[in-house]
Amino acid sequence: MYFKVKKFILLLFIKYFYEKFSEMKLDNTDKKILNYLQQDCKQTNKELSSKLNLSVTAVYERIKKLEREKVITQNVSILDKEKVGLGFIVFCQIRLTQHSKEYLTIFETEVIKFEEVVECFHVSGEYDYLLKVVVKDMVHFRSFMVTKLTTISHIGSTQSSFNISEVKNTTAITLN
Repeated sequence: MYFKVKKFILLLFIKYFYEKFSEMKLDNTDKKILNYLQQDCKQTNKELSSKLNLSVTAVYERIKKLEREKVITQNVSILDKEKVGLGFIVFCQIRLTQHSKEYLTIFETEVIKFEEVVECFHVSGEYDYLLKVVVKDMVHFRSFMVTKLTTISHIGSTQSSFNISEVKNTTAITLN
């Protein structure tokens, strides 16, 4: 009896692990819904249902499933940076003095607090992190560097590149 219970618990664990960490299988209809929503997430279920030749309820249920499974993580409005006075974009490469877990954790904990940092990636190569920083102008960027970024412990060096022009900027992921 003990071994049957143990085996049952193991099977439950495997099932849980598989469901938790396996990639969700998207069919063609799911992909079409996601492509449409990435173009305009304010489309109504009725509009989507006519594009997909599905019932409104079917579209609603599919979207809810995609949200439940965290395929859709959020719905946002994308702002024109120039019109809100934050059109100066800087890419900062950061090198830490060491690659210890402690230093990485300290850096990541601090950098996520900065509203000027809109994206942060832990990368391979010569530098450890790549930041996308959005500020008003060079004066704002200098202030950010001096009063915020360089106050984080264990930064060995930084290198910044300033945006000349934006060639492509999209949040959409094309699903075929």
